[in-house]
Amino acid sequence: MPPCQTVCLLLVIAVVGCILSFREVMMGSEPQISVIIPCYNAERTIGETLSSAAMQTLAAIEIIVIDDGSSDRSAEIVADFARADQRVVLHRQVNCGVSVARNRGIAQARAPIIAFLDSDDLWLPDALATHLDHFQENPELGVSFARVRFMDSNGNDTLASSTARVQGLAPQHLLYENPTSTTSTWVVRRAVFSAVGGFDETLSHAEDQEFLFRMMVLSSWKLAGLDRVLVRYRASVDGLSSDFSHMERGWRCLMDCARCYAPDLVAAHEARATAMMMRYLARRALRLQTGFGQAVHYMGRCFHADWRLAFAEPRRTFLTLAGVCVYPMIKALTLIK
Repeated sequence: MPPCQTVCLLLVIAVVGCILSFREVMMGSEPQISVIIPCYNAERTIGETLSSAAMQTLAAIEIIVIDDGSSDRSAEIVADFARADQRVVLHRQVNCGVSVARNRGIAQARAPIIAFLDSDDLWLPDALATHLDHFQENPELGVSFARVRFMDSNGNDTLASSTARVQGLAPQHLLYENPTSTTSTWVVRRAVFSAVGGFDETLSHAEDQEFLFRMMVLSSWKLAGLDRVLVRYRASVDGLSSDFSHMERGWRCLMDCARCYAPDLVAAHEARATAMMMRYLARRALRLQTGFGQAVHYMGRCFHADWRLAFAEPRRTFLTLAGVCVYPMIKALTLIK
């Protein structure tokens, strides 16, 4: 064989070898991060969500989708993705709820770090790589999160982002509100689940806050966020009026669970936590065209629980109060012909 042909053949073999080695690393080796996506009747959004996970700049991942008894084409769409991308794995189960689905995903995950993504949310391309850097720089960090950018149910940008604190978080802050906004921004060391367990499957509301509170009081792992947007979160007013009492009952269950772990801490902060929850419900009620009466009710309970919240957080409190006061005037003006 002429020398030039030999060189060309060796180059081809080297290139093919590199390609096969890369595929083996990406497809066959242990992933750096396991992505868990619980899915229930999400045929309209799951494809875009999967694409945002698959197109991460960090390629050494596995994507575990737990279909929670969907009755639409969600599982078929995921199966199509799995045939095209070996990193995608589909597990199907009867409908058991999101906490059961997430816990099953945790049990199936192979990576030392686990990320969660809801089936209608989207990641920015460098989300996982950024969180991985955050972990490497902070060995005491158990859960990393970031800010979210809100979009409406159609995926349109609302120009609003989360504003809760991301640093200096203490257990009582988890009683006040959920600073992470959504589990779609969570990236968690597997060791955290080994230390404190998974999601409480008996809770139907605030199961994410309960997990974070439990981690912070039962272990030495830290919760800290990044002051940048890495998630596009799909917010919807659908069902906001469905059951405020259900949301409050769920929050009461959270407080009961927290009281089991840290009774003195809960006793010291329960009044402020109650006031903030009532203000939160009032703000949600104001988003409803028929929610004025509920908003008044919850703001009254807010001040009854802890009137000092008006001075501790004047901006958010008085903006909510202003909404309660101004809403009936706006409503009256719309009725004038």
